[in-house]
Amino acid sequence: MRYKQINNTPINQIMLILIILLICVLIFNNLLYYLPGFLGAVTLYILYRSSYFKLTEDRRWNRALASVLYILISIVFIVLPIWAIVDYLIPQISSFLNNTDQIVTQFNQVKVFMSDKPLLREIDMSDEALLNLLQRLTKYIPSILNSVMEVGVNILVALFVLYFMLVHGRKMEDYIRRALPFSETSKNEIWAEVDLMVRSNAIGIPILGVCQGLVAMFGYWIFGVENYILLGILTGASSIVPVLGTMTIYIPLCITVFASGEMGNGIGLTLYCFLLVGGIDNILRFTILKTLGNVPPLITVFGVLLGLKMFGMLGLIFGPLILSSVGVLVKVYSNEYGKGNALDLD
Repeated sequence: MRYKQINNTPINQIMLILIILLICVLIFNNLLYYLPGFLGAVTLYILYRSSYFKLTEDRRWNRALASVLYILISIVFIVLPIWAIVDYLIPQISSFLNNTDQIVTQFNQVKVFMSDKPLLREIDMSDEALLNLLQRLTKYIPSILNSVMEVGVNILVALFVLYFMLVHGRKMEDYIRRALPFSETSKNEIWAEVDLMVRSNAIGIPILGVCQGLVAMFGYWIFGVENYILLGILTGASSIVPVLGTMTIYIPLCITVFASGEMGNGIGLTLYCFLLVGGIDNILRFTILKTLGNVPPLITVFGVLLGLKMFGMLGLIFGPLILSSVGVLVKVYSNEYGKGNALDLD
């Protein structure tokens, strides 16, 4: 009597995939601290790859020297500006939080101003609320200092990884393309989506933040706001906040100016912020940012929320990418296993 032998090939494939996934999980858990650095290197590689390949393949530059050149460009135009901003912000914020007398004075002025306003008087402006706010802000200072150290380490990791990604870029891309078990059409769609999201967010978000910060800083200076440089930087940084954006800074600031009795400056600053600081967001999104990539607003908003929770600041880039990958994977599934043409989800 002959027995039918079980085909071990699918079982072996499943076991191999499980082993690979297990090793990847172990590596991920133990190198999680350096994940922002690796993601930063991926971002810079995508931004630099086209010009890098032109230098090394068309103009025959040495790959190692060209990689060093791009690392120096990253240091000058990315690392040094970030370091200068952080070096300015930390002592300024610490000094502001330590000046409790000024905070209490301005808080009392705002409380009196809001006490008879229809909507504003519903906000809790008790002394206990102020104390709790200051305590929460003070608790963040040590974590901010620790995050600065973490950012410094991950910048070094990003530049180190970027060097080898550039030098071995073609081999790395060929290896990834061979490893993906999809057709060339699906691989091209995946790459196009990754390239679009990384470029649009890595370039577009800083452009938007810098422009809104500079416009806000100029307006704060015109209307006599103290610490206008600090507040302008904070306004630019707040542009990443979903939905509210820069309003998280300039609305409380306008209320503070009104509460101090400067009605003329308050009215002027309010109009300036809503028309120019807020308006420049729409202008840039329909001009510069649209040319970088027409990313749907919902993907940007919810992708930022998702990314900030998962990856910190680099989540601004990779959060929308993860969210948009759902649509790409549906297209890939349709290409590989569906009937007829791929779904058009645009």
